[in-house]
Amino acid sequence: MSKELGKGKYYMTTAIAYTSGQPHIGNTYEIVLADSIARYKRFIGYDVFFQTGTDEHGQKIEEKAKVAGISPKEYVDGVAAQVKGIWDLMNTSYDKFIRTTDADHEAQVQKIFKKLYEQGDIYQGFYEGMYCTPCESFFSESQLVNGKCPDCGGEVSQNKEEVYFFRMSKYADRLIAHINAHPEFIQPVSRKNEMMNNFLLPGLQDLCVSRTSFSWGIPVDFDPKHVVYVWLDALTNYITGIGYNADGESSEQFTKNWPADLHLIGKDIIRFHTIYWPIFLMALNLPLPKQVFGHPWLLQGEGKMSKSKGNVLYANQLTEVFGVDAVRYFVLHEMPFDNDGVISWELLVERINSDLANTLGNLVNRTISMSNKYFGGVVSDKKVNESVDEELKSLATEALQKVSEKMDQLRVADAITEIFAIFRRCNKYIDETMPWALAKDEAKQDRLATVLYYLTESICIGASLLISFMPETAKKILEQLNAKQRTYEELKTFGLYEDGAKVTDKPQILFARLDVEEVLKGIEE
Repeated sequence: MSKELGKGKYYMTTAIAYTSGQPHIGNTYEIVLADSIARYKRFIGYDVFFQTGTDEHGQKIEEKAKVAGISPKEYVDGVAAQVKGIWDLMNTSYDKFIRTTDADHEAQVQKIFKKLYEQGDIYQGFYEGMYCTPCESFFSESQLVNGKCPDCGGEVSQNKEEVYFFRMSKYADRLIAHINAHPEFIQPVSRKNEMMNNFLLPGLQDLCVSRTSFSWGIPVDFDPKHVVYVWLDALTNYITGIGYNADGESSEQFTKNWPADLHLIGKDIIRFHTIYWPIFLMALNLPLPKQVFGHPWLLQGEGKMSKSKGNVLYANQLTEVFGVDAVRYFVLHEMPFDNDGVISWELLVERINSDLANTLGNLVNRTISMSNKYFGGVVSDKKVNESVDEELKSLATEALQKVSEKMDQLRVADAITEIFAIFRRCNKYIDETMPWALAKDEAKQDRLATVLYYLTESICIGASLLISFMPETAKKILEQLNAKQRTYEELKTFGLYEDGAKVTDKPQILFARLDVEEVLKGIEE
């Protein structure tokens, strides 16, 4: 789309999914959010490279594989296939799916570790502290909350082992200066304040970057009883996936795409992406990503979804009941910019009935049905205009600017609200113009034709804007109207629907209304 706008490159990533089990809808929200941004950026003319993938090493995985009676590699192969299957099910347009067990990634991680060791950023020592296995993190006594892990609330145990450390404090002042000079670096701003006040300003402790108490990881090549520990392995995927080489012979793709324009991650891992990761990059003498966006969580009822709590919804269950685009719409629309969103079966049914079946689906169906009933499906602009038309026209043509402003700030839910404002205005326009009354008056036939033209044109504009968020639904609408998807430039002009074109004579229901009791009964069964 719109390559003629030539906006240049846009490299974006999601966090890589941890392969301890099937991703739930909270994890899936991130890939759908990223996909809508990637599709939109392509639509407005960027050369997008969108990377996602799986994080596959660590003690937790070693233990899960043992319980399952298979090797860690067999275990992660199964989960990685599940993750990729769900990302594909949700119709996400990633360009690369990286796995941290990929041979080229593993080779680069070893080179990076060695390089940082040789330049004095990594040194050997002993770690003694309280350790949480699920989080694979060490904590000092003062960091514990009621004697439990501050991140997951689980039990911790005293642990001592030989490890390598990374000198975080060496780069802390440089990082503080960078964050102060680049207010857009950490978004939303609330996350930036949290990182500065809770971690950077009190002083950084050196970071444990290798382990000896388990073996499922990338071996440190000059000291093979150590494996590279989680963050130095996982975070570096953002550069290894596009061809970074620690020896200096990086690929053309790396030179073109780095630094990343956006790392899209959950707010719970913002510390690792805005403190550890930039410091690793500084040590490697690489530019920092332009922006790290820590999105909120999708909550089930009151709490964060977790497999251990058993309050988990999965994308494949939801899409089976509601369809892919309905689930995409829900997770994108219901998530505020910086507060947590809530998901439940009841809320999904309510939102689908009001927004998708009623506001959008009913509008498209009525418009096509009236064109068929009154004009044999032919849509003509007879230019018999009234002031009410101007209101609809200006709302439809101003939508592009409004959506662009929201998307520039990554306010995806607000962008969708702007698009649905077109469909809501169309419904109001039907009530105002009353086509069924015009149809009864022979003298008003040209006015009736103009009204239906304005409706069809406005829906085409709305559907073209919707394509980044609900790609299949948008395509279905345009097909039924016998219209092409508008380019970015074309969306600034009203009246491009071909005069005399014919809509389908068999309109399909886009979204059927659902009965919440029936849906819940079906789920129980």
